[in-house]
Amino acid sequence: MTTLNPQRTIDELRELRSLTGDANGAQRLCWTPTWARARAWFKQKLDALPIQVETDEAGNLWATLPGRSAQTLVMGSHLDSVTNGGWLDGSLGVLGGLEVLRRIASEGTPPVTVRLVDWADEEGARFATGCFGSGMATGHRDASALRHLTDADGRRKEDVLREHGVDLGRAHLAARHLQNVAAYLELHIEQGPALEGLNLPLGVVTGTFGIEKHLITFDGLASHAGATPMTHRHDAFLAAARFSLAAREIAIQHGGVTTTGRIFNTPNQSSVIAGQTALVIDQRVFDEAALVAMLRDAKAVCEHICQQEKVSATWQNVMRVDVARFDPHLQKLGDEAVREVCGMSHHLPSGALHDASEVARFGVPTVMLFAQSLRGLSHNKDEDTREEHLALAVSALDKLASKTIAWLAQK
Repeated sequence: MTTLNPQRTIDELRELRSLTGDANGAQRLCWTPTWARARAWFKQKLDALPIQVETDEAGNLWATLPGRSAQTLVMGSHLDSVTNGGWLDGSLGVLGGLEVLRRIASEGTPPVTVRLVDWADEEGARFATGCFGSGMATGHRDASALRHLTDADGRRKEDVLREHGVDLGRAHLAARHLQNVAAYLELHIEQGPALEGLNLPLGVVTGTFGIEKHLITFDGLASHAGATPMTHRHDAFLAAARFSLAAREIAIQHGGVTTTGRIFNTPNQSSVIAGQTALVIDQRVFDEAALVAMLRDAKAVCEHICQQEKVSATWQNVMRVDVARFDPHLQKLGDEAVREVCGMSHHLPSGALHDASEVARFGVPTVMLFAQSLRGLSHNKDEDTREEHLALAVSALDKLASKTIAWLAQK
């Protein structure tokens, strides 16, 4: 019988970092040779277990330990990273889940089937489409809308995925892997400052924010920076800048967050007033009504600013994601597990999306555990968590898995 060994998870996280990172951080961008190397390394770890391993039509990797019942507990996260990312984002959940799977497998046939999944392309960093693998499995992604997306080098998503054995036309068939799934657990670093501010190593996640993401194009009139009086200008960039500041205040009023993450300025010359400025606005909040209000207010203030600056604006939806609320009973079990390993627990929502968000919106009872992030940093080479907190996180996931298996076995 194998005893849970959280230190092994920490050692494997370091091993993965050495294999797939450099001085700038993690380089496991999905659908690249480095990500494929991480997958191959992970499969070698799985070879030592009495399990079935397969890759589904969307590129998700599944490890299955058959139980006495087809009713299934799934643990999961993702190995892929953003470019120059952190060593723990996603990989903690996969490798922590691996250690829990080792312990369960060593005890013989479990009462329910237990599976571990490494979801493909959670980050969406290369083609700006996050949670690809989980979204295809749950039916929340439309393959036809993704087919012609291109990366920074102009390569089409459809072509790149085919090189990794994924046919976009068949990716929806990954849904078969969610049959009989009765609970989903995901361990992740917080990626924010809340737990560190409370001096707590772990927390239980109540759900994930809803998102409204839009591309807004402000059209003005390009003209000479010196010869055009201030009263005669149609400055697209100035309107965009004013809007970004106003959107920040709207987010504060509704208890949410807003980010202007990308800006495209034309003609982008120092001596020319901007004729066109496009930006992507990302609005998030853990309340559906507030999300609707934030978008409504943003559109109203945009119209007002455009009138004042004598420009026009068009809105194009990039993403709309509903608030995902996690299962109350699994939250209770997660709270018990966290208290048993570190004495105190805390409930908090996640402002970041996760594969757990997709699974929860699909209707599977879901919960996440968070481990404290130092300085709240993530998607950054300096992302870090204290080793003792990583060990506690793996132990808490193990206890949560045991409690969930017992709960499912009684149903």
